[in-house]
Amino acid sequence: MQCLLKQISIFAILYIFSCNAFSQGLYRYRFEEPWSISASIGPTQYFGELYSLWRYYEGIQPDWNANIALRRTMGTRTRLRADFSYYQISGQDPPADPRSNRSARNLHFRARNLEASLIGEYHWKPVKLYNITRNFFNLYAFAGVGVSTNDPKAQLGTAWIDLRPLQLENNPYNKYIMVFPTGIGAKYKLNVYTDLTFELNYRWTLSDYLDDISAYNVSEFYQDLIADYGTFGDGPNPNRLKLAIRNPNFLDDNGEPDVQKILNNGGRIRRGSGLEERFDGYLSLNLGIEIYLSPDLWDNFIFRNRINEKRFRFW
Repeated sequence: MQCLLKQISIFAILYIFSCNAFSQGLYRYRFEEPWSISASIGPTQYFGELYSLWRYYEGIQPDWNANIALRRTMGTRTRLRADFSYYQISGQDPPADPRSNRSARNLHFRARNLEASLIGEYHWKPVKLYNITRNFFNLYAFAGVGVSTNDPKAQLGTAWIDLRPLQLENNPYNKYIMVFPTGIGAKYKLNVYTDLTFELNYRWTLSDYLDDISAYNVSEFYQDLIADYGTFGDGPNPNRLKLAIRNPNFLDDNGEPDVQKILNNGGRIRRGSGLEERFDGYLSLNLGIEIYLSPDLWDNFIFRNRINEKRFRFW
């Protein structure tokens, strides 16, 4: 009987220690960690005077973007994030659908911009949870406001020329523009600390000059362009006319603007779409990784205390 009691006591002690070790092993995941960081990359598609997907079905003409974000959980299903992006956009007339009558303009642009925004997210499933109980799959919608640089360029010979300072349409526009990100996203839980993210984000803007084109034709300002060009390109700023009018029908044999043809035409040379109140925008489709900044991640993986490592053997 005494031997049996001794065995029961030993078993009870071992059971208590094993439960304590197991509970301590899981304790590190019991954090309602509100902060996370993410990084993503993907294609970017511009929409404006040089591209129309929905009307003419011109296919995808993507550039790319890279994004980092800092998020914080605010409520049961809501999160707030600070978003920072570098993105490239471009457009050109040569691939245009013939029905659009844009090819003859022979215009193009590219831009390399930075964007910062503040965005609110609303999730389908709760997000205010312990790391270990976070949902394996979650959908969310988001909207926000931000600011972007706006620096379109066009190629002249072998050089890329800044278009904004030239004011090709005699209509100055700002280097910084307001943007309004809206979209949907999905997250898949890879482990306690990380999610795989997939996001579709369209930026509405208040500018029609992401591509430096807005006016339908040059009739209102072609005389100013010619004055800056001079008779034989000897004016104070000949690049304005060279970049504003690229239509081969109004160039001479050397590829320079034919001033007389432009004058005879009265400036009825197309530049934009002719639609009123049409603002430019851009779309991004990103794949990325989100890391939750739990205390366990910092203590045991990034800044692990090797001297006192035994203290964390169950952590």
